[in-house]
Amino acid sequence: MHVELIAAHGGLAGPPRLADLEAALTRPEQQYRYATQPLPLEQLAAAYGFALERNHCFPDGNKRVALAVIEVFLQLNERELLAEEVDAANTMQRVASGEMTEGELAAWIAAHT
Repeated sequence: MHVELIAAHGGLAGPPRLADLEAALTRPEQQYRYATQPLPLEQLAAAYGFALERNHCFPDGNKRVALAVIEVFLQLNERELLAEEVDAANTMQRVASGEMTEGELAAWIAAHT
């Protein structure tokens, strides 16, 4: 996914930081597994996006990858992210800058599905 996004939109290509990528990809599973009550899909989608973005798994394109993974996860679970492209980009920028928490990202996803 990262390679395709960099090819389509430009940016610095390069290998991922595997330990950070693995940690990001297991975050939703851990949340699901250890939750005391069922988690909404939007929370799990946010866990993917937040961890991918904040872990800086790739040399470039982390926000794009995070948003793409959120969208794919929702689609696999028969949901659709309906946010405008500019709003989605601004939201991922807020996540990247630390202005938005994972819980706030989950609420944003819920409001836009």
